[in-house]
Amino acid sequence: MDKSTIIRTIALAIAWINMLLSNYGLQPIPVVSEEIIAEILAGVATVWAWFKNNYITARGKSQKEVLKRNSLIK
Repeated sequence: MDKSTIIRTIALAIAWINMLLSNYGLQPIPVVSEEIIAEILAGVATVWAWFKNNYITARGKSQKEVLKRNSLIK
């Protein structure tokens, strides 16, 4: 796993944990103090993780073709 994948995963986990804690009336992780900030972070991390892990850009589509040609994905 590369460094950026680990960072995205951690950011996503922190954002969702904070949102869940906030929704259940518990004290969120002190890194994010406001409920709105937690929701924004969750949204950004979700879109970021989705975008990075899918072949939606022209570059991503060409990478997918290379992987298919080399039988690295189905």
